[in-house]
Amino acid sequence: MPFANLLITDADGVRTITINRPDQLNALNRVTISELDQALNEADGDRGVRVLIITGSGAKAFVAGADIKEFAHFAVPEGKALAADGQKKLFDHVENMSKPMIAAVNGFALGGGLELAMSCHIRVASDNARMGLPEVSLGVIPGYGGTQRLARLVGKGKAMEMIFTAGMIKADEALQWGLVNHVVPQDQLLAKCNELAAAIMKNSPTALAAAIRAVNAGYEPGVDGMQREIEEFGKCFGTADFKEGTSAFLEKRKANFTGA
Repeated sequence: MPFANLLITDADGVRTITINRPDQLNALNRVTISELDQALNEADGDRGVRVLIITGSGAKAFVAGADIKEFAHFAVPEGKALAADGQKKLFDHVENMSKPMIAAVNGFALGGGLELAMSCHIRVASDNARMGLPEVSLGVIPGYGGTQRLARLVGKGKAMEMIFTAGMIKADEALQWGLVNHVVPQDQLLAKCNELAAAIMKNSPTALAAAIRAVNAGYEPGVDGMQREIEEFGKCFGTADFKEGTSAFLEKRKANFTGA
């Protein structure tokens, strides 16, 4: 079934999801968040999809934030529900996907847009990208994981500066602070993301999923990340991919992983 606000394309194991609301600078409204939730579920269940790239339509914005007119009239209970529902459907969903997710940050990534990019496993920005969390200028704080993920990526002090000033940083500063992995000219953005995807797809899908779970565990309250790594490492030994990978290495040939 086609989506109202998303464009989906597949090529050689890579699924690209484009948020397609250019007239609203791809702002995240409730319909778009629900569609992304559905699109992620479909991608997770499709064995032909190995890596996902998420981006925004047009040259101006990745996602310029949440759709403010949807919640400007909310009271406290509705505000809490908005954050909880969004985190569950989209931002935590992205972070915990079993397949690597790359954010292709083209232009503005503000508020919920930056929070979406930070949920992805890897971020590549165009050289015209601008990133920030402007929520305090509206009398609210980031509610889609921004206070937590930004501090993890750039450190507490820089995160507080960005949140407190509500300002934007340029792509080169985002690279300097570790907020993005790469910065490239805008016309090379998707090519760079696909280059990364091609390198990722040479490896075992089951091992990639295990690595995502192990890395994420280190940021879960009350979870021993090292113990989770041991468990995930051990589970790999029971997979067909492990048998294929080690056999291919010993036989000096290229591995043919099946994701089993």
